[in-house]
Formats: sequence, C-alpha cells, structure tokens
Amino acid sequence: MKLRYLILSFLLFASGLIQAQVRFEAKVSREKLGINERLRVDFEMNEDGDNFNPPSFNDFTVVGGPNQKISTSILNGKMAYSKTYSFYLQPKKRGRLTIGQAEIVIDDKTYKTSPLSVEITAAVDKPTDGDSSEMIAEDNLHLVAEVSKASPYLNEALTVVYKLYVSPRVSVSNWRELDSPKYNDFWSQSIDIQQLRVENGEYRGEPYRYVILRKTILYPQKTGELNIEPLTLSIAVDVPSERRDIFGSRIYKTVNKTVAADNKKINVKPLPAGKPANFTGAVGKFDFNVTADKDDLNAGESLQAKVEVRGNGNLKLFDLPELTAPSSLEMYDPERQENVNTNLNGMQGSIAETYTIVPTRKGKYPIPALSFSYFDPSTESYKTHASGELVINVEKGPLAGNEPSGFSGSNKQSLAIDGNQFRFIKLKTSLKPVNSDSFLGSLGFWSALILPLAAIPLFIMFGKKREQRANDVKGNRIRRADKLARRYLSEAKKNLGDQKEFYLALERSMHNYLKAKLRIQTGEMSKERISGLLHEKGVSDQTSSDFISLLESCEFARYTPASSDAMQQDYNQAVLVISTLDKQL
Repeated sequence: MKLRYLILSFLLFASGLIQAQVRFEAKVSREKLGINERLRVDFEMNEDGDNFNPPSFNDFTVVGGPNQKISTSILNGKMAYSKTYSFYLQPKKRGRLTIGQAEIVIDDKTYKTSPLSVEITAAVDKPTDGDSSEMIAEDNLHLVAEVSKASPYLNEALTVVYKLYVSPRVSVSNWRELDSPKYNDFWSQSIDIQQLRVENGEYRGEPYRYVILRKTILYPQKTGELNIEPLTLSIAVDVPSERRDIFGSRIYKTVNKTVAADNKKINVKPLPAGKPANFTGAVGKFDFNVTADKDDLNAGESLQAKVEVRGNGNLKLFDLPELTAPSSLEMYDPERQENVNTNLNGMQGSIAETYTIVPTRKGKYPIPALSFSYFDPSTESYKTHASGELVINVEKGPLAGNEPSGFSGSNKQSLAIDGNQFRFIKLKTSLKPVNSDSFLGSLGFWSALILPLAAIPLFIMFGKKREQRANDVKGNRIRRADKLARRYLSEAKKNLGDQKEFYLALERSMHNYLKAKLRIQTGEMSKERISGLLHEKGVSDQTSSDFISLLESCEFARYTPASSDAMQQDYNQAVLVISTLDKQL
C-alpha cells in the first residue's frame, strides 16, 4: 500500500514539473508554397522573456513584422500566458529553405527554437498569403504628417497636419493615441477639430479615404535642423478574411495595428542681418497704432493711451514698444489685452497695452512718437511703422512750475498735492441714537415668539413623510439605482456636445460601474466575459443585451458623425440601462 502511494506521489510531482516547463517553439503557416506567395512564422512562448533574437532569414525577405501578440486565459482555475512574435516572409528562391533558430532569455536562461524547413515551388497562378491580416492592415493604412514649410525663418509660422489614410479594402472601427509629439524647440498650439470628417483623396496614386486627426501651428524658437516628433496611434482595423457567412458575404477580422507618422526634419533659417534697433522679434505682417481716448481734460482726470499691433504673425512672442510721457503726467503700468485667433494661417488678431495717464498740472504735454519694426517673410525684409506724436491739453489745474527735465516711463509717479485732498468727504449725515427702540413688543419679538409654534405642524408632517419614504423599500431601491447611474455618468453628461470626449466618458463610466459591481479588472472586460458574468448574477437577457449594445454603440459612434440629439438619447439610454442593471444585481 505504501509503495502505491509513493508511486502516485511521484507521478503527480512529475506531471507538475512537466506543466511548469518553459515552452518556446516556432510554427509556420504552411510548409509548402510558391515563390510568389508569402509565409507567416510565429515564435510562441508560455512565459514572458527578454532579449528576443529572431533568426537571420537569409533566404527570405521580411515583408511584415515583427508583430507582437500577448494573450492571457484561465483554464480549470489556472492562468495560461502566451506571447507570440510574428514575421511575414517572401522567399527569395526555389527549393527547400530553412528558417533558423530564434533565441529568448527567460529567468536568466536562454531558450532556442528548432529549425524549420519549408518547400518553395515555382510560382502559382493564384497566390495566397494564408492568414495575412497583419500585412493587409499594414498595406492599406497610413498615417501621414504634412508640413507646410520645410525651411521657415526663425519665428515664422508653419503647420503640421496629421492625416490617416484608409484604403477602401479595409475599415477602421476604433483608434487611440499611444504617443503624442512634444514639439521641442517650438512654440506650439493645437487647432481644435470639432468633428472628424471622412473625405476622399489619393495616396501614392491610389484612391483612399482620409480623415484629419490633428492640426498644429508651430513657431520655431531656434535655428538649424529641428525634428518634429511623430504621432503614434493604436488602431483597430477590420480586414476581410477568406471566410464567408451563410449569405456569402465576406467575414471581417479585427486587427490591432500600431502606426506612426514619419519624423519630419525642417531647416530653420536665421533672420537676415540689418535688424532695426527697436526690433523685438516680430515676424509676420502687422499694422501699428498709438491712440488716446481724449486729448483735452482737466488735472486730476484720467485718459487711456493704447499701443496696439494688429495683423498676422507671432503676436504672442514679442514685446511692444514702451510708451513714455513728461513727468507731470502720472502714468501707471500698462494693462495687456490679447485678441488672437489661431488657424492654419497662424496667429491673427491684435495685442495691445493700455496705459492710464493722470495729468497733475495745467499745460500742454507731448507724448513722443513710437516706432515698431518687424520682419516680413514674404518680402524677406524688415519694415518699420511709426506713430504720430500725441499732445495732451490740460485746461484746468495748477500751473506747471519748474519741472525736472526728461520723461516718465511706465512706473507710477508721485501725484502733486494742492491742499484740497478732503474736499470729497460728505458733510451731511443721517445718524440715529443708540438703543432708541425697545425689543419688547417689536416685530422681531413677536416673530421669535410665534414662528416656533407655527413650525410644529410642519415638523410633524415632515416626520410622517420621512417615515413613509423610509418604508417604501421598492421606491428607495429605484431612487438609489437612478442616483448611482447618474453619479457614474456625470462625466459623460459634462461632455455632451463634444462627440469624441462624450463617448469616451460614456464607455469609461460603464466600465467603471462594472468594475465596482462585479469586481473585475479592465483587462477582463471583453463582451463575452461581461455577458457571462451578468448571466451568472441573474441579470435578464434583455438587460444584458442592452448593456452590450450600448458598449458597441459607444465604440462606433466616436468615429461617425452624431448629432447632439443622438448623444442625449444615448445618455438617457445609459442612465436607464445602469439603473435597471443595478436593480437586478
């Protein structure tokens, strides 16, 4: 009997060792193909490793890959892990060709696959690529960055437009940003795109559909060769497979594809020599004005003098000339106003600095003229605009005495005092004696006496209503469910009108609700998994179907035009579904 238990224990231990072994193997999609066909080879492992080293593929041309796929599943209570590197190969010659060994390091040990042999025959009439969905997605999906100028001047505007080109042979069902460009050495501003529009165009001479994902205005801040970083996206691509449904229509397979725009190099030219002395970095086309809202006033009154630049260029990136005035004009620090819009033509509008000026003495005071210089890229020359002299006529006030020569800058000057500082204090008052009225018998006295007595019936009525509401179990559950639904959907409600952000928030709120109620992680939220869990919890098939349908609607609606009414309807449907679901869980 002891020998039997010993043998059984040994067998169990041995089976555990076999299950714990690391598996690293190579597979090919076919062992025989024509020289004009393609082959897929997969290197699969059951443990995560480092330093993957593929074979050299000397007899093949790598036309796709490496593509990485990771999957995790639970079987009989045990978690199974799988990681695969895939390559798509085009044979270079006929004959029996060998795919060499791949290497991977797992737990500080090196594992190798066995060599594989495939037979390459003459070209076939109808070449097939087997399961080449990755290659189809790669060949029919392109992210392009279009730069308006390859060699701008320093501080001259250029635009970067990111376009996603999609072939009619495939379709895109979802996308998200993996990495956004940082635009080092540029002043940048993104142009808001209210709604994505699909347009028809061409890519390398072939008909494509495209959508503009992002528009950005850049102003280079240094000269020389500068790099514009790429935008990287993860895109779900629906690719036609070789399978067909019962009606003969082709079945589509969804492939997750990572695409990136190319790095763009631009050569920024320095501004030419001969800069005017008052040049502060303005580049573009501008008009310059200095105005005052009044030129006749009395001492002690104020006027507003405005220095304004208007036009198209780097309006936020240079300084305005500083206004000066005689010392008898008290001048305060200017207030800056910016009225600038940004589009594909750059920054347009105006910037201004408004000075508040208060004269202290009678007389005529000139405000000297100002000049403003900028560089015009269209003519490649510097231009200067000058304003006229402003003369301020102060009619009433003390006469100017011996004033110090020179002008005041934008710093505040001391105000001359003429001895009448308190002339604006009010002389008439309406004072009342203290404690002139008695509280006893006043309106406040009777109010304090009667109001508590009148409130007693209200408290009794409120208590009964509260007790009745507390005993309404069904109604309380409905109210709690509705409140919970609206709490989870509050973020989506804030984004009503912004299609992309609304559907992102709506989908996220529904996932967060499931995480809170079912205690599952985001990685487990496949539609099949959600449907199975809801069924286990006793949720009706109709409610479960409505929840899944709403998730699918969120995925598609983010990338198709939707009206505000449609978004409001989806929001109301989400409130109803979550409220109904909460009553059944």
